[in-house]
Amino acid sequence: MNRTEAALLIAHCSAFDNRQPSKVAAEAWAAALHDIPYDQDTRDAVAAYYTTAPQDPNQRLWILPHHVRTLRSKIRSARLENFAYEPPDPDETPAEFLARYRGQVEAIASGAVPAPTNRPMLDGPPHRAVAELLSGTVQPADGTPAPEARPPVERPATGPLGVICPDCNAPIGRPCKSAWRHKPRQPHAARRRAAAGDPIRLTTQAEIDARRHLAANHLDPTTEEQP
Repeated sequence: MNRTEAALLIAHCSAFDNRQPSKVAAEAWAAALHDIPYDQDTRDAVAAYYTTAPQDPNQRLWILPHHVRTLRSKIRSARLENFAYEPPDPDETPAEFLARYRGQVEAIASGAVPAPTNRPMLDGPPHRAVAELLSGTVQPADGTPAPEARPPVERPATGPLGVICPDCNAPIGRPCKSAWRHKPRQPHAARRRAAAGDPIRLTTQAEIDARRHLAANHLDPTTEEQP
């Protein structure tokens, strides 16, 4: 937009807000909107600004260059809502694709080509997460039964956590119990032996009872040695 076009735009704005156009204002607006042409979309942006009521009813509307830029961009973007690139040649090069893509976007955004009214269809199967969510709940169009949903795979715990602890009865998959609530405990020795397939107890119950009996006699001062 040059100074002459900016002056025409300010004159268009003055019809709404009664501002006084000037050469200084035209130069300023031309510098701020140097990459924006003076076209119908620019004039429609001004109209859109003054047809939108402010939040404060007592506020005076006063359009600025950045309002024109933002509203004009929204007007052009609305035409591209249902845009879908149409390749004329499936074997086009990247350079040809960029040129044709930009040309189609500009033609629709500018209004030279009518904006598409139908939303483009998505190609390809649904995402795996969506397919798993809908599995077993949607009947296919051809009448074939929907595949049954597979139950989640539960992976068994390995190592010492794969068995119940013989000492604290901690269930499979859960750590051994500790006297300290917030302190993690390593698996008990008996649990590690059970997971490895070794004997849980290193001695038999009879050996344990005999050791307890000998220890009690040793600590009892009334016990006399037999000759």
